[in-house]
Amino acid sequence: MIRSRTLNRIALKARMLLTTGLLISSMACCQPHITPSDPNAPGIELALPASDSTEHILVYEGFTSSYNHLTLVPNWVAYDLTSEECQGTYTSGSNFSRDPHLKGRQASREDYSHSGWDKGHMAPKADLKWSEKAWWESHYFTNICPQNRQMNGGDWNRLEQLVRRLARQYGRVYVVCGPIFDSCAYGTIGDAMVQVPDAFFKALLVPVNGGYQAAAFIMHNDSRRQPPEKVVMTVNELESIIGRDLFPTLDDSVEEQIESTLTPSVWGFR
Repeated sequence: MIRSRTLNRIALKARMLLTTGLLISSMACCQPHITPSDPNAPGIELALPASDSTEHILVYEGFTSSYNHLTLVPNWVAYDLTSEECQGTYTSGSNFSRDPHLKGRQASREDYSHSGWDKGHMAPKADLKWSEKAWWESHYFTNICPQNRQMNGGDWNRLEQLVRRLARQYGRVYVVCGPIFDSCAYGTIGDAMVQVPDAFFKALLVPVNGGYQAAAFIMHNDSRRQPPEKVVMTVNELESIIGRDLFPTLDDSVEEQIESTLTPSVWGFR
Protein backbone atom coordinates (compact mmCIF):
# COMPACT_ATOMS: atom_id res chain seq x y z
CA MET A 1 0.00 0.00 0.00
CA ILE A 2 2.64 2.52 1.12
CA ARG A 3 5.08 1.40 -1.58
CA SER A 4 2.36 1.89 -4.18
CA ARG A 5 1.66 5.41 -2.88
CA THR A 6 5.37 6.26 -3.00
CA LEU A 7 5.57 5.16 -6.62
CA ASN A 8 2.49 7.22 -7.41
CA ARG A 9 4.17 10.26 -5.80
CA ILE A 10 7.23 9.82 -7.98
CA ALA A 11 5.06 9.57 -11.08
CA LEU A 12 3.04 12.65 -10.07
CA LYS A 13 6.16 14.69 -9.46
CA ALA A 14 7.54 13.66 -12.83
CA ARG A 15 4.35 14.73 -14.60
CA MET A 16 4.40 18.10 -12.83
CA LEU A 17 7.99 18.69 -13.87
CA LEU A 18 7.13 17.84 -17.46
CA THR A 19 4.24 20.29 -17.45
CA THR A 20 6.19 23.06 -15.65
CA GLY A 21 3.71 23.21 -12.81
CA LEU A 22 0.52 23.18 -14.85
CA LEU A 23 -2.18 20.84 -13.59
CA ILE A 24 -3.89 19.29 -16.57
CA SER A 25 -6.86 16.99 -16.85
CA SER A 26 -4.81 14.14 -18.23
CA MET A 27 -3.08 13.79 -14.86
CA ALA A 28 -5.90 11.69 -13.45
CA CYS A 29 -8.06 8.79 -14.47
CA CYS A 30 -11.36 10.57 -15.02
CA GLN A 31 -13.76 7.69 -14.60
CA PRO A 32 -16.79 8.94 -12.66
CA HIS A 33 -17.98 5.49 -11.55
CA ILE A 34 -15.64 3.67 -9.20
CA THR A 35 -16.15 1.91 -5.89
CA PRO A 36 -14.09 2.47 -2.73
CA SER A 37 -12.53 -0.98 -3.06
CA ASP A 38 -11.42 -0.46 -6.67
CA PRO A 39 -7.61 -0.85 -6.71
CA ASN A 40 -7.46 1.33 -9.83
CA ALA A 41 -9.20 4.26 -8.15
CA PRO A 42 -7.54 7.65 -8.79
CA GLY A 43 -5.02 8.76 -6.20
CA ILE A 44 -4.28 12.27 -5.07
CA GLU A 45 -4.63 13.64 -8.62
CA LEU A 46 -8.41 13.72 -8.18
CA ALA A 47 -8.01 16.04 -5.18
CA LEU A 48 -5.84 18.58 -7.00
CA PRO A 49 -7.57 21.89 -7.82
CA ALA A 50 -7.06 23.92 -10.97
CA SER A 51 -3.75 25.74 -10.96
CA ASP A 52 -1.41 27.63 -13.25
CA SER A 53 2.28 28.01 -13.96
CA THR A 54 2.69 30.92 -11.52
CA GLU A 55 2.15 28.64 -8.52
CA HIS A 56 5.01 26.86 -6.77
CA ILE A 57 3.64 23.32 -6.43
CA LEU A 58 5.41 20.89 -4.11
CA VAL A 59 4.78 17.15 -4.13
CA TYR A 60 5.38 15.44 -0.79
CA GLU A 61 4.93 11.87 0.36
CA GLY A 62 1.45 12.41 1.77
CA PHE A 63 0.16 15.66 0.25
CA THR A 64 0.67 18.29 -2.44
CA SER A 65 1.06 21.97 -1.59
CA SER A 66 0.93 25.16 -3.62
CA TYR A 67 3.20 27.42 -1.58
CA ASN A 68 2.97 31.20 -1.78
CA HIS A 69 6.30 32.95 -1.21
CA LEU A 70 4.52 36.28 -0.70
CA THR A 71 1.95 35.32 1.92
CA LEU A 72 4.27 32.60 3.34
CA VAL A 73 1.37 30.17 3.63
CA PRO A 74 0.09 27.61 1.11
CA ASN A 75 -2.48 28.68 -1.46
CA TRP A 76 -3.93 25.20 -1.06
CA VAL A 77 -3.02 21.71 0.12
CA ALA A 78 -4.51 18.55 -1.40
CA TYR A 79 -4.34 14.90 -0.43
CA ASP A 80 -6.31 11.68 -0.37
CA LEU A 81 -6.80 9.44 2.64
CA THR A 82 -7.75 5.75 2.54
CA SER A 83 -9.27 3.51 5.18
CA GLU A 84 -6.00 1.54 5.34
CA GLU A 85 -4.00 4.70 5.99
CA CYS A 86 -6.28 5.55 8.91
CA GLN A 87 -4.74 2.55 10.67
CA GLY A 88 -1.27 4.14 10.63
CA THR A 89 0.48 4.21 13.98
CA TYR A 90 3.58 6.35 13.50
CA THR A 91 3.78 9.26 15.93
CA SER A 92 6.68 11.27 17.22
CA GLY A 93 7.38 14.87 18.14
CA SER A 94 6.19 17.99 16.34
CA ASN A 95 9.36 19.62 15.07
CA PHE A 96 8.11 22.37 12.77
CA SER A 97 10.70 23.44 10.23
CA ARG A 98 11.33 24.99 6.84
CA ASP A 99 11.45 22.69 3.85
CA PRO A 100 15.22 22.24 3.44
CA HIS A 101 14.85 21.53 -0.28
CA LEU A 102 12.82 24.65 -1.10
CA LYS A 103 14.49 27.84 -2.29
CA GLY A 104 12.95 31.23 -1.71
CA ARG A 105 11.15 32.87 1.20
CA GLN A 106 9.56 30.63 3.82
CA ALA A 107 8.01 31.11 7.22
CA SER A 108 9.91 29.94 10.30
CA ARG A 109 9.23 28.93 13.88
CA GLU A 110 10.42 32.36 15.02
CA ASP A 111 7.63 34.02 13.04
CA TYR A 112 5.03 32.10 15.04
CA SER A 113 6.78 32.36 18.40
CA HIS A 114 4.72 34.41 20.91
CA SER A 115 2.38 35.48 18.10
CA GLY A 116 -0.74 34.10 19.76
CA TRP A 117 -1.52 32.02 16.66
CA ASP A 118 -1.27 28.24 16.33
CA LYS A 119 0.85 26.54 13.69
CA GLY A 120 -2.17 25.05 11.92
CA HIS A 121 -1.69 22.03 9.67
CA MET A 122 -3.58 21.99 6.40
CA ALA A 123 -2.89 18.28 5.80
CA PRO A 124 -3.14 17.14 9.44
CA LYS A 125 -0.40 14.98 10.87
CA ALA A 126 -3.07 12.60 12.22
CA ASP A 127 -3.92 11.72 8.60
CA LEU A 128 -0.28 10.92 7.82
CA LYS A 129 0.62 8.38 10.50
CA TRP A 130 0.99 5.69 7.82
CA SER A 131 4.47 7.00 6.91
CA GLU A 132 7.32 8.42 8.97
CA LYS A 133 8.37 10.60 6.02
CA ALA A 134 4.83 11.89 5.46
CA TRP A 135 4.48 12.64 9.18
CA TRP A 136 7.60 14.77 9.31
CA GLU A 137 6.91 16.52 6.00
CA SER A 138 3.54 17.63 7.37
CA HIS A 139 5.50 19.84 9.78
CA TYR A 140 7.10 21.88 6.99
CA PHE A 141 5.83 25.45 6.89
CA THR A 142 4.68 24.80 3.34
CA ASN A 143 1.77 22.97 5.04
CA ILE A 144 1.18 25.45 7.87
CA CYS A 145 -0.99 28.54 8.40
CA PRO A 146 -1.56 30.79 11.42
CA GLN A 147 -4.79 29.56 13.01
CA ASN A 148 -6.85 30.74 15.95
CA ARG A 149 -6.15 28.36 18.83
CA GLN A 150 -9.79 27.73 19.72
CA MET A 151 -10.73 27.17 16.09
CA ASN A 152 -7.74 24.90 15.42
CA GLY A 153 -8.37 22.69 18.45
CA GLY A 154 -12.14 22.91 18.18
CA ASP A 155 -14.35 22.91 15.11
CA TRP A 156 -11.47 22.66 12.59
CA ASN A 157 -10.29 19.60 14.50
CA ARG A 158 -13.81 18.17 14.34
CA LEU A 159 -13.76 18.66 10.58
CA GLU A 160 -10.46 16.77 10.42
CA GLN A 161 -12.00 13.96 12.46
CA LEU A 162 -14.91 13.89 10.00
CA VAL A 163 -12.42 13.31 7.16
CA ARG A 164 -11.00 10.24 8.92
CA ARG A 165 -14.47 8.89 9.60
CA LEU A 166 -15.39 9.31 5.95
CA ALA A 167 -12.21 7.53 4.85
CA ARG A 168 -13.07 4.56 7.06
CA GLN A 169 -16.69 4.57 5.91
CA TYR A 170 -16.25 5.02 2.16
CA GLY A 171 -12.75 3.64 1.70
CA ARG A 172 -11.22 6.88 0.44
CA VAL A 173 -11.74 10.62 0.71
CA TYR A 174 -10.22 13.37 -1.42
CA VAL A 175 -9.41 16.63 0.36
CA VAL A 176 -8.37 20.11 -0.74
CA CYS A 177 -8.11 22.94 1.77
CA GLY A 178 -6.44 26.26 2.32
CA PRO A 179 -6.63 29.84 3.55
CA ILE A 180 -9.01 32.60 2.50
CA PHE A 181 -7.90 36.23 2.49
CA ASP A 182 -10.61 38.88 2.48
CA SER A 183 -10.09 42.01 4.58
CA CYS A 184 -6.76 40.76 5.98
CA ALA A 185 -8.05 41.92 9.35
CA TYR A 186 -5.41 40.05 11.35
CA GLY A 187 -2.39 41.47 9.59
CA THR A 188 0.90 39.61 9.70
CA ILE A 189 3.14 37.87 12.21
CA GLY A 190 6.90 37.66 12.62
CA ASP A 191 9.78 39.46 11.00
CA ALA A 192 9.00 37.69 7.71
CA MET A 193 5.44 39.11 7.84
CA VAL A 194 3.50 35.86 7.49
CA GLN A 195 -0.04 36.79 6.50
CA VAL A 196 -2.80 35.62 8.81
CA PRO A 197 -5.86 34.27 6.91
CA ASP A 198 -9.36 35.58 7.56
CA ALA A 199 -10.85 32.11 7.11
CA PHE A 200 -10.18 28.60 5.83
CA PHE A 201 -11.89 26.32 3.33
CA LYS A 202 -12.01 22.57 2.95
CA ALA A 203 -13.66 20.59 0.15
CA LEU A 204 -14.28 16.84 0.30
CA LEU A 205 -15.06 14.23 -2.33
CA VAL A 206 -16.02 10.63 -1.56
CA PRO A 207 -16.98 7.67 -3.76
CA VAL A 208 -20.55 6.60 -2.97
CA ASN A 209 -22.68 3.95 -4.69
CA GLY A 210 -20.60 3.91 -7.85
CA GLY A 211 -20.40 7.69 -8.15
CA TYR A 212 -19.21 10.65 -6.10
CA GLN A 213 -20.59 12.99 -3.46
CA ALA A 214 -18.98 16.31 -2.53
CA ALA A 215 -19.24 18.90 0.22
CA ALA A 216 -17.41 22.07 1.19
CA PHE A 217 -16.85 24.09 4.36
CA ILE A 218 -15.65 27.56 5.36
CA MET A 219 -14.59 28.42 8.91
CA HIS A 220 -13.66 31.89 10.13
CA ASN A 221 -10.24 32.18 11.72
CA ASP A 222 -11.58 33.11 15.15
CA SER A 223 -12.99 31.55 18.31
CA ARG A 224 -16.69 31.49 17.36
CA ARG A 225 -18.55 28.17 17.29
CA GLN A 226 -18.57 26.77 13.75
CA PRO A 227 -19.82 23.16 13.81
CA PRO A 228 -19.15 21.50 10.44
CA GLU A 229 -22.84 20.75 9.95
CA LYS A 230 -23.62 24.47 10.28
CA VAL A 231 -21.01 25.72 7.79
CA VAL A 232 -21.37 23.06 5.11
CA MET A 233 -22.11 24.17 1.54
CA THR A 234 -21.88 22.88 -2.01
CA VAL A 235 -18.54 22.87 -3.81
CA ASN A 236 -20.02 25.26 -6.38
CA GLU A 237 -20.79 27.74 -3.60
CA LEU A 238 -17.24 27.50 -2.29
CA GLU A 239 -15.77 27.90 -5.77
CA SER A 240 -17.71 31.14 -6.26
CA ILE A 241 -16.18 32.50 -3.04
CA ILE A 242 -12.55 31.50 -3.53
CA GLY A 243 -12.46 31.84 -7.32
CA ARG A 244 -10.83 28.49 -7.97
CA ASP A 245 -12.05 25.38 -9.80
CA LEU A 246 -12.02 22.40 -7.46
CA PHE A 247 -11.94 18.74 -8.50
CA PRO A 248 -11.43 19.73 -12.17
CA THR A 249 -10.43 16.21 -13.19
CA LEU A 250 -13.94 14.89 -12.59
CA ASP A 251 -15.58 13.90 -15.83
CA ASP A 252 -17.41 16.91 -17.24
CA SER A 253 -20.59 14.88 -17.62
CA VAL A 254 -20.93 14.53 -13.83
CA GLU A 255 -18.89 17.39 -12.36
CA GLU A 256 -21.68 19.98 -12.30
CA GLN A 257 -24.17 17.62 -10.67
CA ILE A 258 -21.67 16.50 -8.03
CA GLU A 259 -20.50 20.02 -7.19
CA SER A 260 -23.99 21.55 -7.06
CA THR A 261 -25.56 18.82 -4.90
CA LEU A 262 -25.34 18.41 -1.14
CA THR A 263 -26.65 15.26 0.56
CA PRO A 264 -26.41 15.77 4.36
CA SER A 265 -26.79 12.06 5.18
CA VAL A 266 -23.56 11.21 3.31
CA TRP A 267 -21.61 13.38 5.77
CA GLY A 268 -23.50 12.22 8.83
CA PHE A 269 -25.57 15.42 9.09
CA ARG A 270 -29.31 15.61 9.53
